[in-house]
Amino acid sequence: MSRFFPSKIVGAIYLLLLVFVTGVFGYRFISDYTWIDAFYMTVITVTTVGFGEVQTLNDVDKIFTSILIISSVFIFAYAITLITEYILSKNNIGNLREKRVHKMIENLKGHVIVCGYGRNGKQAVQKLLDYKQQFVIIESDQEVAEKLSEENLLFVLGNANEDEVLLNAGIERASTLICALPSDADNLFIVLSARQINPKLKIISRAAEETSYRKMKLAGADNVILPAKIGGDHMASLVVVPDLIEFLDNLSVSGNEDSINVEQVGFENVCPSGEERAISDLDVRQRTGCSIIGYKSPSGEYIVNPEPSLVLEKGSKLILIGRPTQIESLKNLYNV
Repeated sequence: MSRFFPSKIVGAIYLLLLVFVTGVFGYRFISDYTWIDAFYMTVITVTTVGFGEVQTLNDVDKIFTSILIISSVFIFAYAITLITEYILSKNNIGNLREKRVHKMIENLKGHVIVCGYGRNGKQAVQKLLDYKQQFVIIESDQEVAEKLSEENLLFVLGNANEDEVLLNAGIERASTLICALPSDADNLFIVLSARQINPKLKIISRAAEETSYRKMKLAGADNVILPAKIGGDHMASLVVVPDLIEFLDNLSVSGNEDSINVEQVGFENVCPSGEERAISDLDVRQRTGCSIIGYKSPSGEYIVNPEPSLVLEKGSKLILIGRPTQIESLKNLYNV
């Protein structure tokens, strides 16, 4: 019971039960009433309804009844006061918290929306926290939403299948949507709705079945993740090339800031003037200690280990590797 109510209210309820039980046993053994009569006398005494006594009270019965009435009045008043304060404070705090969260979400722009706070949703949120990305969680479970509130995470309570809920999460201003619900049908419906509301939105969806992959793509998802397939591939790779996989696992792109080894930097960060420059002109290795291991062109083409003579185009991105301290220098230098 203490899980749902404060300890003071639980204590008041126990006191009420104690008074009631005391009354029943008192009338049963002090006044020699039957159990039914003792129960009836306790009810009319504690509630002070004023009905007549079952039988004429003697002096001892009158003293016991007087004590029972005084005790019940004070305990009832105490319990009602606590319960009333709890209800009023709960409503007020809930309304204020809801308004505050709604206001904060309205001020977000370019944020990430995570639909569902299950296993995959939690992992996505943890990585977003590690990278200090702004995000909003959409969750339909009330108990989960209360935990999110306790953790001071921005969330919208509701079903992500509904357009109104997506709009409340700021989908029109968001940059990315992550569909992490366990049902492929729900994720597919969300992808369809989100793509209609915000055509420029980047959508990443989870899929449990391989047959859902093509459907998600047709619905408008930019990336579709199959957790079961990824897990199986990873386990098989640990058999075929175990040292390589363990090394790649150590190239952390999540966790706390002291463990990140891989980072991506956009063209606008390395070339703030807008002038297209060659990789060799940037001198990233000398300035930060990080090495460039990949290049993504504006068209989405990836180049592994690009040549120093490669000229960066507007809208492109660099992928770099380094020790945590070197990654930190990189972030400070280019304001990542």
